[in-house]
Amino acid sequence: MTSVKNMTFGSPLRILLSFAMPLMVGNVFQQLYTLVDSMVVGNKLGLNALAAIGNGEWLNWLVLSLIQGFAQGFSIRLAQNFGANDEKSFKRTYMTSLKLSVLCTIGIMCFAFISLQPILRLLGTPSKIFPITVAYLSVIFAGAPIVMAYNFLASVLRAIGDSKTPLLAMIAASLCNIVLDLLFVLVFEWGVAGAAAATLIGQAVSAVICFISLRKLELVHVPKNERGFDKRLAGKLLKLAMPFAFQNLIISVGGLIVQFVINGFGVLYIAGFTATNKLYGILEIAAISYGFALTTYVGQNYGANNIKRINKGVHVGVLVGVVTAAIISAVMLLFGRYIVGAFISGEPADAEKTIDIAYHYLCVMSAFLPVLYLLHIYRSSLQGLGDTVMPMVSGAAEFVMRTATIFLLPMLIGTEGIFWAEVLAWAGADVVLLTSYYVKMSAVKKLMSNDIDMITS
Repeated sequence: MTSVKNMTFGSPLRILLSFAMPLMVGNVFQQLYTLVDSMVVGNKLGLNALAAIGNGEWLNWLVLSLIQGFAQGFSIRLAQNFGANDEKSFKRTYMTSLKLSVLCTIGIMCFAFISLQPILRLLGTPSKIFPITVAYLSVIFAGAPIVMAYNFLASVLRAIGDSKTPLLAMIAASLCNIVLDLLFVLVFEWGVAGAAAATLIGQAVSAVICFISLRKLELVHVPKNERGFDKRLAGKLLKLAMPFAFQNLIISVGGLIVQFVINGFGVLYIAGFTATNKLYGILEIAAISYGFALTTYVGQNYGANNIKRINKGVHVGVLVGVVTAAIISAVMLLFGRYIVGAFISGEPADAEKTIDIAYHYLCVMSAFLPVLYLLHIYRSSLQGLGDTVMPMVSGAAEFVMRTATIFLLPMLIGTEGIFWAEVLAWAGADVVLLTSYYVKMSAVKKLMSNDIDMITS
């Protein structure tokens, strides 16, 4: 049964943890099937197949992040409507968001298929992995409507405080994906296309579960005469979502530039980076979960004008986030070499070199993981306040730092410089986000104080 949670009262620590924990468990299962994907591909199909998937990782993330950007942007307005207890506005926002999501998906799919091969060529994709990458991404991009369906429905549920249903959906999707991975790749021998198909079928299962749960809520039962497309509201929703999507686009382009540089070092280097990037999701599992929790928490309390409560919740989020990051960092530094080794097979000398590259990259990221957690916490808090512009600017800061690092540092310290691109990108974003959050909160407090003075005078 759908669990609606009002976050405008109660202990911020208890609320954030109770909301974030199911998301975290769900993300663990999501990363589990991502890891199984990579292990099956790396061990069954070899380093070339693993490198091919890694080569398409940023292009895949570009399309996925555009979908997530629109879905999350639309959900901000839903959380604010819910926090203000405005059911009529919630229903209108829901219907308009749903129709916008369909339109956005069509546009994203057209972009993905038209740009697929030209971008891979532009990236200098090695010829031996080019067709494998195209086969994998073609299947993934064909499933864009499935990906949007899950992300939109899950974002609606999170906006009303339900993090348990997305958890159940992700568990079901993960188990389905793992079983189908083994079946499609190991038994049917469909190669990387089979791994991609398994992922999409798992996503479809999660979308169906979210849809069934959401339909139980009266909040989304909109009378036929109220299902029109509100153009003015659509403009406001796009104003919220476009910076979200553009922020992700900027970050993705920076990642593609990094991939271009890495491709110049050959298949082993690509495979090593791919192995670590598959663990990236593990590193930021809790950060993403805390971020979703804070977007909903801040959005609801902003809708209810509980400004002091917002600050308290964000500071609690910072403390919990930094402690969590430190624990994950310690685990990865101690056991990371064994973990990345599970993805890699092949000739002993090649495998050992690939593991060295992967573990070195993992150590650099793990040592500075708290920087990434601050990024998620402050970016999500700003988004909950309805500010999607400064998070977009932080994406631009990430782009500048990532690309500057990837081109300049290797000239000074060799390939070692490539490992620092991600960490310095996080740091650049943090400077923008922390400053923006406290400036924004100061302005909101001043505005609320002026409103109270006008009422009492």
